[in-house]
Amino acid sequence: MYKETSNLIVYGNLEEDCILLSLAKLIKKVDNEKLVPWESLNRETRLKIYYKQIYRLLELSAEYGFSGNLWHCYIAYLLVTNENPYSLQVERKEYTEGTIGQIAKSDMERFFNILNYDFILLEQKMNVKCFQMIADYQVMVKNDSTYNTITYHKNVSDKINTLALELAKASGGEELFRIITRFYVRFGVGKFGCNKAFRVVHKAEDRIWIVPVGAAGSVTLDRLIGYGIQKKQLLENTEAFVSGRRANNCLLFGDSGTGKSTCVKAICNQYYERGLRLIEIYKHQFEDLAELIRQIRNRNYRFIIYMDDLSFEDFETGYKYLKAVIEGGLEEKPDNVLIYATSNRRHFIQETWSDRSDMRHENGIHQSDTMQEKLSLADRFGVTIHFAKPLKKEYEQIVLGLADANPEISLDNETLLANANAWSVRNGGYSGRIAEQFITYLLGGAEQNV
Repeated sequence: MYKETSNLIVYGNLEEDCILLSLAKLIKKVDNEKLVPWESLNRETRLKIYYKQIYRLLELSAEYGFSGNLWHCYIAYLLVTNENPYSLQVERKEYTEGTIGQIAKSDMERFFNILNYDFILLEQKMNVKCFQMIADYQVMVKNDSTYNTITYHKNVSDKINTLALELAKASGGEELFRIITRFYVRFGVGKFGCNKAFRVVHKAEDRIWIVPVGAAGSVTLDRLIGYGIQKKQLLENTEAFVSGRRANNCLLFGDSGTGKSTCVKAICNQYYERGLRLIEIYKHQFEDLAELIRQIRNRNYRFIIYMDDLSFEDFETGYKYLKAVIEGGLEEKPDNVLIYATSNRRHFIQETWSDRSDMRHENGIHQSDTMQEKLSLADRFGVTIHFAKPLKKEYEQIVLGLADANPEISLDNETLLANANAWSVRNGGYSGRIAEQFITYLLGGAEQNV
């Protein structure tokens, strides 16, 4: 196996401490033990290294929900997440049977041997029996349903488990090459190929990383009762964007608890299969916007940069970074990027009555300039959608709709609404969030106490 890994070219960018290279180094030392005594490892050290890699395979399985042959799943995962000149070119639909394809095909010949490596030979030399336990790995189940580890990265686990079965049936490197190329064409490569939501983090000084959000949720627009006009506006704009047509940045503003954030998350789920990805960024990270866009501008996906509950106080100046990125900076925003923001404020920045006067009495400075500065950010969002707090009748319709979706709630409508209205009085008024909290209260076993 060491010879196969050391001869990889396109896929030779593997991390030095990855499971594959760690096992390859161990196999090389075990095979050369009699030939090169000074490189020999005692049995305890060999077993420690080997068991560590087996543990890492189990750890990966627990995180992503892999099942069956974990070695095959791991190799499939390695191929799917490896961003290299070939995989990125195929993702962008720029692939032709050129030199890079021939080099990648030769790498697949090596991966075919790696995929089918007989670990029994290694374990016989080390006098252990471990690999057979992960060659047919069964996930833990409870009440005929899998644990949450299986659904935590469900988009990844479903694809990898299916791909691993296909790779195992390949008759050679050329068929392996066709299978993985087909995967790149359909889903893409790397973290963007399998995940739908991301956030930005700093892992090193002056460098940002786009990290997948494993538990992104599966909320749909149907879950948000009412707000038909608002959902229609959002869908039309997003449909145009995903279809490659011109689309606007979008601002969802209005009262809290009205479903603004839910709509954005639901849009991400609805258009995931068509290449839409959601990246959440916080206002203290706005200075990283230019670098974030640089990292995603040449990927064959549609990205929504999502800013939740956006607002600024008078002393905050981070909005200037956002203004430059949306419109007005020297570097043009790429066609595959839109910005969606939610806010309780129409204009993001706190306004005061003194802003309405053109003169500040104590200094005689023109205040209208400051007012224009504050309004100019919101003006850069071509679509603005208002989410108003529901009236009593609309609130009751939301409660009834949520109750219908949870048949375990057995209260009659009259009792349900009476208690829902009492709940709204105690908890801050009418909103979709208040209604959902009331239903959660009932589902928590409080029905008998209402």
